[in-house]
Amino acid sequence: MHTLSVKEMSDKLKKREITSVALTQHYLDRIERYDAELNAYVTVTPELAMEMAKAADAMLDEGKGGPLTGIPVAHKDIFCTDGVKTTCGSKMLYNFIAPYDATIVEKIKAAGMPILGKTNMDEFAMGSSSESSYFGPTKNPWNLQTVPGGSSGGSAAVVAAGLAPLATGSDTGGSIRQPASFCGVTGIKPTYGAVSRYGMIAYASSFDQAGPMARSAEETAWLLNVMAGFDEKDSTSIEMTRPDFEAELGQDIKGLKVGVPAEYFGDGLDEGVEKAVRDAIAQLEALGAEIVEVSLPNKDLAVPSYYVLAPAEASSNLSRFDGVRYGYRCDNPQDLQDLYMRSRSEGFGAEVKRRIMVGAYALSAGYYDAYYLTAQKLRRIVRDDFVKAFEQCDVIVGPVAPSPAFKIGEKSDDPVSMYLADLYTIPVNLAGLPAMSVPAGFADGLPVGLHLVGPYHSEPTLLKVAHQYQQNTDWHQQMPADYQ
Repeated sequence: MHTLSVKEMSDKLKKREITSVALTQHYLDRIERYDAELNAYVTVTPELAMEMAKAADAMLDEGKGGPLTGIPVAHKDIFCTDGVKTTCGSKMLYNFIAPYDATIVEKIKAAGMPILGKTNMDEFAMGSSSESSYFGPTKNPWNLQTVPGGSSGGSAAVVAAGLAPLATGSDTGGSIRQPASFCGVTGIKPTYGAVSRYGMIAYASSFDQAGPMARSAEETAWLLNVMAGFDEKDSTSIEMTRPDFEAELGQDIKGLKVGVPAEYFGDGLDEGVEKAVRDAIAQLEALGAEIVEVSLPNKDLAVPSYYVLAPAEASSNLSRFDGVRYGYRCDNPQDLQDLYMRSRSEGFGAEVKRRIMVGAYALSAGYYDAYYLTAQKLRRIVRDDFVKAFEQCDVIVGPVAPSPAFKIGEKSDDPVSMYLADLYTIPVNLAGLPAMSVPAGFADGLPVGLHLVGPYHSEPTLLKVAHQYQQNTDWHQQMPADYQ
């Protein structure tokens, strides 16, 4: 059943040719069989999943429910889920049972989708490889010696390996798109504010955005229709009518202007990745798109700007984890100061500590103007580059990452090299734009993603481009041989 598309599953469920109970059990069986080697789930919830599957079947028997009713889903372990352990990949929250649902979890439950479990991730979403998790690294199903990307590596891996048909992720600097590229699945980061952040454990509040991961653009649109919408509980939520993300899928892309920045194709880009991306651009042109050259001259300002601003926000957000109210607490503290210091020292991993220290330094007296304020100005410059580029085109395309998935441990001792893995994705988060990764081929036997970036609230257009591309290619249908 895992080889069926979500649309095929939905049709069979509606016709009662299969049941949600049987479908959910099939995925739970695959998780039991394969996840020990992948380490893609932190928590599996078989009892909850089967209870929800039975409820979905009852709805379907009465002719009720939507297109995703009865379809199982996995949640990145950054989203609070009532009564379920929510760890954020950290020792700090290793025993935290969420007392409420994040808004997107609430919406997905209301759609009748059984929850299979919570997926592994870089600790507090800080990483590009899913290696910094307290629960150990997730492995890429295409090659177990390589990383699945991060921080939503667990979600990408379970979709790629057929351990869930759909999954949620979060994207702060590329954390949906880069793992989607590395694992050969489709993932979209919506416009900032389009999907509620309520109940998503914060890393960098002005960057974080939840989004869906699936095999195809069509399936991604279905899940985004459930997830998106205004939420009064989230002060960053955009108050507007939610568009129908499926509405434009069937439209052609003739005459659509596709911008290709020259800056995306330079030193440091893997030859195999470049070939796959250029072949994908040629396919878009064959479908009627007009290819135009655009410029993003300040692209290189994005990474240094991001790695000042995001750690600054993280140092503030993570101050709440003090060993007092919930989460990890050190043994036998001598006094309150010792409780704070040892709980945080023992509870946080090396990468999280590094970013907290960088952020605290950038915000400190005497350095605020030199670092934080300057980084905010650079953020505006990067945003303005996109605004100017979109005066000439409808969509910008390029690579998602400079290389295919790298080996586990290859960049662990070189943080700067790891940070540069997000070279193409970070500018989008600085600007708050929507963007997605679409499977576009292979390099050295590993998947490569095509990066699609659009103006604010252009998700229907991005999904249309991706869907039309996928109607004429089969990269998104391919699965790792050991998991078919």
